[in-house]
Amino acid sequence: MFLFLQGPHGPFFNALGRMLRKTGAQALRVGFNAGDRAFWFDRTSYIPFRGLPRDWPATLDDLFDRHGVTDIVLYGDTRRIHANAIAAARARGITVHVFEEGYLRPYWVTYERDGSNGHSRLMTMDVSQMRAQLEQADCDAPPPPAHWGDMREHMFYGAAYHWFVMFTNRGYRHFRPHRALPVTREFLLHLKRLLLIPSHAAERRLRTARIRRGGYPYHLALLQLEHDASFREHSPFNSMTDFLAQVIEGFARGAPRHHHLVFKAHPLEDGRTPLARDIARLAAAQGLRERVHFVRGGKLARLMDDARSVVTVNSTAGQQALWRGLPLRIFGRAVYDKPEFISDQPLHDFFANPQRPDTAAYLLFRRYLLETSQVPGGFYSRRGRQRLLRRVVDMMLAPDDPYAARKAGKEAQKPHLHLIR
Repeated sequence: MFLFLQGPHGPFFNALGRMLRKTGAQALRVGFNAGDRAFWFDRTSYIPFRGLPRDWPATLDDLFDRHGVTDIVLYGDTRRIHANAIAAARARGITVHVFEEGYLRPYWVTYERDGSNGHSRLMTMDVSQMRAQLEQADCDAPPPPAHWGDMREHMFYGAAYHWFVMFTNRGYRHFRPHRALPVTREFLLHLKRLLLIPSHAAERRLRTARIRRGGYPYHLALLQLEHDASFREHSPFNSMTDFLAQVIEGFARGAPRHHHLVFKAHPLEDGRTPLARDIARLAAAQGLRERVHFVRGGKLARLMDDARSVVTVNSTAGQQALWRGLPLRIFGRAVYDKPEFISDQPLHDFFANPQRPDTAAYLLFRRYLLETSQVPGGFYSRRGRQRLLRRVVDMMLAPDDPYAARKAGKEAQKPHLHLIR
């Protein structure tokens, strides 16, 4: 019996539950608000949770007992309802399936068991262990799959989800979002971002072109969503402004006077944090007004190809720097934080003379990810979901998680079908 909790915005969890039923398994969904309910189309298997937050642990125990739950499925492992569920499941020997955005974005999704990001099993593995396991494999790393338009669908489903919560949530009066902003504000931010796509794209192209034609060496700082779990739970900063201040100060102290600094916002940045204003203020305070730039979202390649180094908290996009052989400095917990390819220099020294990564070691790490927890596909576009479902259902039904399967010399995508629950 698979018990689904909260998933990515949109219909992916519904499609996954439907596919699991075709294997002979059972699937139920616990919904915490009208947005959860809207995207789980089988009403007979939907269980609304309408209690107070303090009622959730007891309700969870009752669900485990009453339905004979053997597996729980969730997206992200840090929100309180999920952290409680993971702890309760581990105490009972229930398998925990965790989905996350891909460690190798945008063409892959992350599938792990027990935890992701700073709670992933990758955190305790070193490159030598991965190398030993890959020596048993005789296949090449898979190439990136064909592109699909996940970003606009991601924005659309985010806006739709918050619309349902904002206007049809009467039956869930005790629901409290895991983020600090009210649901109304979340909806308006999603809607605003959708409407401003054309103007933001034009502004981004103009600023990127100016930087590339500037003729100056520059360092790239990759920003993240301040409300994202990887930033909130696995970084040393209380706010993105704290990170901005530290980077600008380190750049002022260490970078050569002809170098520039470019901050690139996350593609889903919605304006809840005044990044452009804060960057301008902090740069002016250091006398760097003409040498610090801000670019809103977009693709990384055009900026990263000419960068001298990259700085981030723990963004998965840092791996694009490593793939290019660029020096990388991070501040938070990340699955790719390995001494072979992450600089440990003080920030001012890093900007003065950044140490390059061991590219061969990183490529081995990347290959290990592709042969274990990275699944081709996406949550939001129809083609992305189809691609993902072709592989991930079998991985969920396998007795071993992706890392244990690779250690045992198995392919993580080939399950023992007689163990279907």
